[in-house]
Order: sequence, then structure tokens, then C-alpha cells
Amino acid sequence: MDLQVDGNAVLTTASSGGLGFASAKALAREGAHVAVCGRSEGPLEDARKELESLGDGEVFAQSVDLTERAEVEAYVEAVADAFGSIDHVVMSAGGPPSGGFLDTDDDDWYGAYDTLVMSAVWTTRFAYPHLADSEAGSVTAITSRSVREVIDDLVLSNAVRRAVIGLVKTQAREFAPEVRVNAVLPGAHETARIQELIEDDVERGVYDSYDEGLEDKGSSVPLGRIGDPGELGDVVAFLASPRASFVNGTALPIDGGSMRS
Repeated sequence: MDLQVDGNAVLTTASSGGLGFASAKALAREGAHVAVCGRSEGPLEDARKELESLGDGEVFAQSVDLTERAEVEAYVEAVADAFGSIDHVVMSAGGPPSGGFLDTDDDDWYGAYDTLVMSAVWTTRFAYPHLADSEAGSVTAITSRSVREVIDDLVLSNAVRRAVIGLVKTQAREFAPEVRVNAVLPGAHETARIQELIEDDVERGVYDSYDEGLEDKGSSVPLGRIGDPGELGDVVAFLASPRASFVNGTALPIDGGSMRS
């Protein structure tokens, strides 16, 4: 299926790895111009090189701390200057620290809010004028299934990410019809973070091998496995495309059927 995003300009955040990078790759394969950002120069440069090998679109990469308003604003304007426009925004963010409520202090709460919520506020605020000028404007926020069903020992993700869904639903009404706004709610995917957790469990003797750990992580998923990041990236690319032109204000689970609600 041709997603008809060839030549579109896409700004992504927290996209030098993980699900943000998977989304950037899916859009690059479709011929879009893609901008990626991250905090560390090494992974960011690796991401840039891989994206350049995937499609005919241009690639822009910049180091950005998403918890710093000025850096987010500078990134948005740099992307607009590099590509001449911004047609789509894909927002990801690093997961907040794990822990239960009684183990979480005020600094953790404020840090999670800046990372997850204010980064989305700033990105969409500064990108909106460019999106509104586009004939294809869209925003997709990558959140977590924890916005629907809480996950043990992840109080910050459970509580703070829900604000992003409220933001998405509000913007979907305020920005329409010029700009569509949606969210995806990932379950477990085989990102570097999941790989690291399984490898740690192998070292501690929880599993005899990585494959055993991977199989166990997917045992509670109705499809019998955890997701490949590219599977989520493909959905994000679809939501940005005119093929999804009547999809607005949705929060779409991508979890192999794990959620019961």
C-alpha cells in the first residue's frame, strides 16, 4: 500500500532509538523527509546513517533535551528551516523511572511531567503553525497501554501519561480540520530496553537464555509474543498518511490484544 507521504516533512522526538526510531524508519521507507532527535550524539549519528539508507527523503538530526523548552523550540525551527515545512509530528519520550507510589519523591514526579507532558506541549505548540499551513498536518503521540490499564511498579507512567491522552483529545478538537491528532498505546515491544532487561535476567539466572526470556515476556500476550518495533512504526506511518484521513482523536492500542478493557 502506498501511504502517499512521499516528500512529506516529519519531525520526530526521542527518536534515536526505540519506538520513536522505529516510527522514523517506517516513514523514511515511504520516502518522507525525517528529522530525529536524542540526547546522545553517538546513537543519534547511527540513527541518521541508517535512515539515510532507507529511502530517498532527506534526514535531519539534532541533539535535544526535551525537558528544556528552548531546545525544543530551536529543534522545531531548525527542522522547518531544513525541510521548508513540517507536515507531521511523531512524539515519543523516554519512560520515567519505575517504582511504586511510596518509593517516588517530588523530583521524580516533576521530572516525569516535564519528560512526558511538557515535551509534548512544547513540541506541538511550536510545530502547530507549520502543521496548520500543511495540507497533510498530523500529530501522533506514542504513549503506553498504561494509560488504559495500570502496570505494577510504574506509578509515574500510569498517572502522568494520562495527561498526554487528555492533551491529544483536546488538540484533536481544537486543531481540526487542519491538523489531525492521535495517539498509539504500545504494549511490550522488543526494543533495546526490553533486550537489556531480559539480558539482565539471564545474568541473574532468572532465564537460561535470551530466547527463553523473550518467550516468557510474550506468554501473556494473546498473539503469543511481544511486538517488533517495526510493527508499531508501520501503524504510526499509516496514521500520518492520507489513508487515515478520517482518524482523529483516537488512542489506538498496539499490544497484541493484551489489554482486557
